[in-house]
Amino acid sequence: QVELVESGGGWVQAGGSLRLSCAASGRTSSIYRVGWFRQAPGAERELITTIKWNGDSTWYIGSVKGRFAISRDNAKNTVCLQMNSLKPEDTAVYYCAANFVRFGKYDAWGQGTQVTVSS
Repeated sequence: QVELVESGGGWVQAGGSLRLSCAASGRTSSIYRVGWFRQAPGAERELITTIKWNGDSTWYIGSVKGRFAISRDNAKNTVCLQMNSLKPEDTAVYYCAANFVRFGKYDAWGQGTQVTVSS
């Protein structure tokens, strides 16, 4: 079993930056890929970026490409999301999640962290 805990959310003005962290514990060797999702008020949860737990493969949704960067520190079992040039439409609860096989469902979730971007 894997447990995930996010941190680093908060309030920032448009154009600012925030860095989110996702700390993994438990059977981390079983993780295949970690993703960051977000859910804005009244909207569905969307996957915005992923990184392979063992490897360099990353993916970004178009709306964050060039502004957000996902990274991984296996020694610390942590995945970070650096968010730059934030926009009010980035306001959401951000979740990290893990899957355990290629193309598998994300089965382990953190509790979420609020990011609020004011205009």
